Amino acid sequence: MDLILWRHAEAHDDSPDGSDLGRELTARGLKQAGRVAAWLDRQLPDGARILCSPARRTVQTADALGRKAKVRPELAPGATPQDLLEAVQWPSGKGVVVVVGHQPTLGRTVAQLLQTTVPEVPVRKGALWWLRSRERDGQRQTVVVAVHAPETV
Repeated sequence: MDLILWRHAEAHDDSPDGSDLGRELTARGLKQAGRVAAWLDRQLPDGARILCSPARRTVQTADALGRKAKVRPELAPGATPQDLLEAVQWPSGKGVVVVVGHQPTLGRTVAQLLQTTVPEVPVRKGALWWLRSRERDGQRQTVVVAVHAPETV
């Protein structure tokens, strides 16, 4: 199974309705999302599932990909790595799943899957981590396939 964790691009600090979930991408954020989406679209198979938080900024980031995304409430700000991993059925799920979400959830999920000694890995706005689950010598492993920031694609 492949899991792509994509942090929403740069967003405004406030929203028209005053809610965190209503915050929208900035002009720079829209460009960041577009750059990463263009690269990602060339890499993804047709059957890839796209899941995103209900926050406006994650929906806008996912929309840049031009594929149908499913909004999942359990991926909202404040989600735990366990919430995320259950939503994608890691590691037993099949195919490729893209999750458009938030810090610190994404960074904590990366740290957990890679079994780091730090509780959270920094994930920049608009960046993605592509992870793969595999079994080798009877042991489940997580492999880093790619890490990209909007400036590197």
